[in-house]
Amino acid sequence: MTLHDYFLHGFTVFMGFFAMLNPVGNLPVFIGMVSDFDPKTQKKVAFRSVIIAFIIIAIFCMFGHIIFRMFGITLPAFQIAGGLIVFMIGYNLLNAKDSSMHSQAPMNKKDMERVAEDMAITPLGTPLLAGPGTISAAMNFVGAEKSIVNAVLVVVIFGIMCLITYFLFASSHKLASKINPGILKVVTRIMGLILAVIAIQMLISGVEGTIHMFK
Repeated sequence: MTLHDYFLHGFTVFMGFFAMLNPVGNLPVFIGMVSDFDPKTQKKVAFRSVIIAFIIIAIFCMFGHIIFRMFGITLPAFQIAGGLIVFMIGYNLLNAKDSSMHSQAPMNKKDMERVAEDMAITPLGTPLLAGPGTISAAMNFVGAEKSIVNAVLVVVIFGIMCLITYFLFASSHKLASKINPGILKVVTRIMGLILAVIAIQMLISGVEGTIHMFK
């Protein structure tokens, strides 16, 4: 590949990841999930979530095909599992149960840190940022030839997307402070509905893929 080819491929990968991660669209989801945390904790959650997403995508870019073969995992099965997880996230947001922070019992600092860490791993890091769609897209971008140079290019571009996502998430408390709490609740429920619809689409894709495998 020439330098021009790499540039075009890199632009395609960037736009693909931007559509998959959708940092702007996921911002209301993030705000709804971390609204009970202080700004410092929100930034920690944002940082951990993008780091986890980056590590997951980097691993699958380099070793994805090996991992799938090793555990006998198919992409449709991965999509169905991810769809179920995303649906539960959307359902909880739709019912204003976005985190255990909303429980009646008061939480101490240690419990809050544990909840924040768990939230950064699931659902934010995966499957919201590094879900089945993003993983399959990354593996497709790397290609069947599994070029090391191409794999590194895809990982670097995803890293740039993670930086963009982090800066948006990290500044979310400023945006949330300017939004009426009632409007924030409405946005949270709308995003919960959208996540539930996305989950159903993931399930449909997984079922279609499974049916296609047995044809």
